[in-house]
Amino acid sequence: MTSESSTAAMGIETGGETRVTARTAELTANLTTLTERIDAACRVAGREPDTVRLLPVTKFFPASDIEILYGLGRREFGESREQEASEKVAQLRHLAHVRWEFIGRLQRNKAKHVARWANAVYSVDSDRLATALDTAVTAALEAGDRATPLRVLLQVSLDADPTRGGVAPDDLPALAERIEESASLQLAGLMAIPPLGTDPAAEFARLADLHGRLLAAHPQARELSAGMSNDLEAAIAHGSTCVRVGTALMGARPITSP
Repeated sequence: MTSESSTAAMGIETGGETRVTARTAELTANLTTLTERIDAACRVAGREPDTVRLLPVTKFFPASDIEILYGLGRREFGESREQEASEKVAQLRHLAHVRWEFIGRLQRNKAKHVARWANAVYSVDSDRLATALDTAVTAALEAGDRATPLRVLLQVSLDADPTRGGVAPDDLPALAERIEESASLQLAGLMAIPPLGTDPAAEFARLADLHGRLLAAHPQARELSAGMSNDLEAAIAHGSTCVRVGTALMGARPITSP
C-alpha cells in the first residue's frame, strides 16, 4: 500500500481526493480477500479458480465505486433496480467493455429499459416475463440499441415461495424450451437463492441436480449462478460458475432499500 493509501486508510481527511483514495484502499483490500476466498474454495472443491466468475453486486452503491472497481480490473457489475441501474449505465458510458448484469426481480414493464443495456438477466421465471424480454430485445436489436441477443438465466425457486421469485422445478423444462425458441434470447443457465433458514449446501446440491438435467437437454446452458457473501464456498463446492457478492466486497449498504 502506498503512503497516500496508508494515510487514507487511517482516516486522515484532506478533502474529496483522500476520501476516494480511502475507498480505493478499502475496495482493493476487500477484493483481495474475496479473491483469496474464491481461490481457496476452488482448491477444496478440486476446481480451477478460473472456472468461477465473481460478479460484484453494486446496487445501492454510487457510480464512483464502479469506477474504482473498473480500475481494479473488474468489467462485470450486478444491479437489481432498473432505474438506479439505467442511471449508472448513462453515467459510466465512458468506461469501455463494461457488462451490466441484471440480477433482481424484473417487472415486465421495465423490460424495454433493461433490454437496451443488459448483457444478461438472471431472474427470468415466467413465460410472460420471457415474452416481454423477447419483444423488448427484438426491438432493441432492430433499433441498433444493442448488437447481441440477451443472455438469460432462469431463476429456480427452491422453496415454492412466490414472493421470492423463481420458477418451480417442474416448470423449468417448458420455460427453458420457450427461451430456446427465441432468436433474441440466449439460454445461459440457472440462478437460485437458498431459502432462508435452510442449509445452503443441501440447497445447492438440489440446484446442481436441476442444472445437470437442464444441461442434458440444453448443453449450452453452462452458467450456474449461486452463492453470495456468506455461502459462496458451499456454492462453489456444488458447481457454481458465478458467485454474486455484495457485502463482502462493497461493505455495508450506504442507503436503505425502500
